[in-house]
Amino acid sequence: MAGCGGDDKAAVAPVDYSDKNNWLRQPEVTKEVDTVYIYPTEYIDESEGAPLFADINEKSMREPAQYTYLMQGTAYEDSTNVFAPFYRQINMAAASKLTGKDLDDAFGGVPKADVFAALDYYFKNLNGGRPFILAGHSQGSIMQSFVLAEYMKAHPEYLKRMVAAYVIGYSITENYLKANPHLKFAEKADDTGVIISWNTEGAANADKKNIVVLPGAISINPLNWKRDETYASAEENLGGYIYNEKTGKLEVVPNAADAQINLKRGVVITTTKAVAPVSYTTIFGPDSYHENDYDLYYNNIKDNVAKRVAAYQRNAK
Repeated sequence: MAGCGGDDKAAVAPVDYSDKNNWLRQPEVTKEVDTVYIYPTEYIDESEGAPLFADINEKSMREPAQYTYLMQGTAYEDSTNVFAPFYRQINMAAASKLTGKDLDDAFGGVPKADVFAALDYYFKNLNGGRPFILAGHSQGSIMQSFVLAEYMKAHPEYLKRMVAAYVIGYSITENYLKANPHLKFAEKADDTGVIISWNTEGAANADKKNIVVLPGAISINPLNWKRDETYASAEENLGGYIYNEKTGKLEVVPNAADAQINLKRGVVITTTKAVAPVSYTTIFGPDSYHENDYDLYYNNIKDNVAKRVAAYQRNAK
């Protein structure tokens, strides 16, 4: 879907990002590196005649986006200043009726225009020349794939300051990388200027359709940071960050999940019992852990961010 380019013929008036109300998070700068985090799909309106795109002030998008930030965006806070814009994301209930080019154009229209406008404002007014990380999940990662393929190609002066891009919960494919030779995929735990990506599934999803898993997908293992099929046991998991329904709180869960890459499908396979597979089986298949791509490996992500930031800073000296 993403990286194919949207239809830019129709002018899209972007959101005004000089208005701080249009930012989910605009932190005090205390670190030497930033993160720009783009939240996943939160707007799902199944009512008849529901709009294809959320309004920027849509409460049913804004409130869950702030909660999702706690589960995902906070993984970057120890090492970076995390900036997160609101954007008029696609209504997945309405988008489910679209296919092919119409769906590509939807993602590449209003949402992309907003994210690009947010980046324009960020780099001109908020970044201050600091190195940065790009991060997202699901629809947020679709937006980041546009950013990497188009925005960063148009702004090589920014790309050379990119520590890494965590494009989690949406496939980066071999064809995508071939079409974008200015980009490269991570090979280890501390290389920089690279894309980090995976989709998490159980073994039973092997021959099932998963909307976020594309042909030619590639992944890196979020426990051992290898690209091969070397198994990483749950003992290598530094702790998930998972919602406890009994306490109503997010809690650290030690050894939350194991991980092994299925090279043929290009995904990370887990046998975790810490969470159940997602319920949207017609979209993600019967054994997908799409909603838990961050949760299950939270502390390993946090640790990896610190490693890549340190490596970038060493190399910059």
